Amino acid sequence: MNKSTVNHLTGAEATVQMLQAHGVRHIFGLCGDTTLPLYDALARLDHGMTHFLTRDERHAAYMADGYARVTGKPGICEGPSGGGATYILPGLVEANESSVPVLALTTDVATTAAGRYPLTELDQDALFRPVTKWNAVLDNAARLPAQIRAAFRAMTTGRPGAAHLALPFDTQKGEVAQSEIWAEPNHGRFPANRTAPDPAAIRAAADVLAGATAAVAICGGGPVIAGAEDPLARIASLLDLPVATTVSGQGAIAETDLQAVGVVGSNGGVPATRAVVDEADVVLFIGCRAGSVTTERWRSPPQGRRVIHIDSDPMVIGANYATEAPVCADARLALEVLAEELSSRDDLPGQRGRARAEAAWRAKLADFDPLAASDARPIRPEAVIAALMDALPPDATIVADPGTPCPYVSAHYRLPKAGRHFISNRAHGALGYALAAAMGAQVGRPEAPALALMGDGSFGFCCGEMETLVRYGIPVKALVFSNATYGWIKAGQHSGFGRRYYNVDFDRTDHAAVARAFGLRAWTVEDPAELPRVIGEWLACDGPALVDVISQPLHEAAAPVSEWVA
Repeated sequence: MNKSTVNHLTGAEATVQMLQAHGVRHIFGLCGDTTLPLYDALARLDHGMTHFLTRDERHAAYMADGYARVTGKPGICEGPSGGGATYILPGLVEANESSVPVLALTTDVATTAAGRYPLTELDQDALFRPVTKWNAVLDNAARLPAQIRAAFRAMTTGRPGAAHLALPFDTQKGEVAQSEIWAEPNHGRFPANRTAPDPAAIRAAADVLAGATAAVAICGGGPVIAGAEDPLARIASLLDLPVATTVSGQGAIAETDLQAVGVVGSNGGVPATRAVVDEADVVLFIGCRAGSVTTERWRSPPQGRRVIHIDSDPMVIGANYATEAPVCADARLALEVLAEELSSRDDLPGQRGRARAEAAWRAKLADFDPLAASDARPIRPEAVIAALMDALPPDATIVADPGTPCPYVSAHYRLPKAGRHFISNRAHGALGYALAAAMGAQVGRPEAPALALMGDGSFGFCCGEMETLVRYGIPVKALVFSNATYGWIKAGQHSGFGRRYYNVDFDRTDHAAVARAFGLRAWTVEDPAELPRVIGEWLACDGPALVDVISQPLHEAAAPVSEWVA
């Protein structure tokens, strides 16, 4: 180490060593004037971490988000002061509301310059406070190790979430005692320090299930985050319980499982899946906030149903439905204990889960199959989903932007494996998320292919990161549904505002040509008969590649969307 004394470090050096102590191996970020001490420390020290230079800070945060979702480790992003801090903010908003641990390290002007109108001065504490679980601006370099430990502790315990720490220029150069460099090992993964359920609450939940005749489980992202797939499958088997999910909850159960209903709610749900929920006499929410999309504005399930709610966040339970059996605990621990309680009881009633799930899929396929086989042009989105299902390996990670990709994948792509294999930014739905999140997922899970599905609106938000893809050789496969419109909004104008289309259309871009200019292999597909061949070649590429599909616009399609469009 290039220091005059081995007993002390600079704040920048301490930052690097504290990240290393927490098991960090990858960082996503963008350089700036205020970040010079941190970058110098990264350049000089032997830390074993890889820093990915991105083309803007927003995508650095999205990369960290995708990375965290597939690894179970906090994602780390960084950016400079001023505009860098404002650009990194959207990624923290999404991660925090999606219960994903992302730590943003922003740098800042020196504390000695505060209030003197220095370039890029910004009240970062106020900016990040409403959108993070934990937030601080370092005012004294000596406090840096404790602050980073606090950030990791906050991100990984209880309901996971995002954290932000600002490092002013002078604190990066201040003195930190070497003896303060240590970390709690369990805070390098999430969820850490899991909360076990109250036995009385588990018995109460089992009592409600024992009195049910048509129960349904609705899983949000909690079971996937907690790794609760095995005890969930055991409970489903014990009760013959149908298991539905939200978009974020996809992966709680393999969607090819005989008891899997698929996605419910206004984005990705269809009348047949809604019927499974509406006809239930008991609803078991697991790691699910029962928000507006999942419940179609709190109408499905109807109010008055008997409700069991399992969640690690006590503020979620009872927020939207009167709850007969609340269980505040980690989803995996709660379901393990609930499975044991149920297995000890005799004469558990069957919930006809396989029959109810099979009926829902049969109705969905009756609508999906003719469109998937259509030779119409522009290409039907259903045809793209069918071609992907035929071609992708079961361990693929699919990342879908809002708009056209998300509802079609959620409704119709039957994920063959449990676990995190589908990602969409459902908390706030910003366009331009999928490419960067797929990059983070590919870095975090290099053995499995990562796909980014986007509309052409999203393409315009993120295409600069294709240079990052090529520079690092990250083999993400991108697919664009090209229909020359902000389709979600146009569909809303179509169904809710008298088909008065105002300022939602734009000129078509040759996305394949743009991708080739960045160095990707690329194809354009206009004929649905060409989809299988092109998708096969696309997936076989060693490096990053893009397919531009000239597709049916959302306002003309049979989109699996009810509430937001209708």
